[in-house]
Amino acid sequence: MTAKDRPMTSEALKEEVLTLAKIVDVTPKEIHIQSMKHKWASCSSKGRLTFDKTILEQPDKLRTKIILHELLHLKYPNHGTMFKSLLATYFATLDRSTDSGGVQSISQFGK
Repeated sequence: MTAKDRPMTSEALKEEVLTLAKIVDVTPKEIHIQSMKHKWASCSSKGRLTFDKTILEQPDKLRTKIILHELLHLKYPNHGTMFKSLLATYFATLDRSTDSGGVQSISQFGK
């Protein structure tokens, strides 16, 4: 197992969420990591993001997609056309990247 494959810490995940939040131009009120039975993450109407603990063990690209999905709910609370369009644009940027697909892939978005 390489260093890149090792699970990240809860604090590192929170830092990644905040870094991506700046790129997406949103501000989560709270970020929590806990066990969730049926989903990767959730976003409350009050701006609280909750992530399942297993996200810490996921590959960078998948973890970034999960985080982006929840952050975009701070702009668009439902899965309507605007939400889907913006999410697809971010995902396309990630999928075109040549690195592992983490924050660095998306940091150039819109530049």
